[in-house]
Amino acid sequence: MDKVNISDEDRRLLGLWAADRVEPVLPLFEAKAPADTRPREAIEGIRAFVREGRRTARLRSLGWAAHAAAREVGDPAATAAARAACYAAATPYIHPLATPHQSKHALAPAVYGALARELAAGDDAGVGDEEIRRAIEHAPPEVRELVRRMPARSPGRSRLDTLYHQLDEALRS
Repeated sequence: MDKVNISDEDRRLLGLWAADRVEPVLPLFEAKAPADTRPREAIEGIRAFVREGRRTARLRSLGWAAHAAAREVGDPAATAAARAACYAAATPYIHPLATPHQSKHALAPAVYGALARELAAGDDAGVGDEEIRRAIEHAPPEVRELVRRMPARSPGRSRLDTLYHQLDEALRS
């Protein structure tokens, strides 16, 4: 299997981009589960990684906790927002394997953030598309280069697949 060179700096820049994409959608989760801080803690964890550059067991635990919050909240937009936080906390752990699965992990924070906004707007695809455009506009060159080193995503059939494909294709151009 081919490998992708992923530096610690790549992971930090990807983590920062991910946190910046997810933080604005956290209120969608917090509105449905105001006492549940797990997704916000996951974003705080990825921001600490960006500053300190150390992958820790705590960061992994924060990501899994946000994933659990997504399963428990019971609202589609809030679930997507918590999943975005989970994936953001997981960005430092993407493997250097050249597989679509790894590119999915790199893109997931922005994609699930877009899906959260779209669902909160009553399934308005235009809202999700606009969020993907913002993710593209704010992607640093290093994140674009990292995505280019990974296998391209296929269009797929679901709305989630479409969002992944839009982001992947645009970051490669």
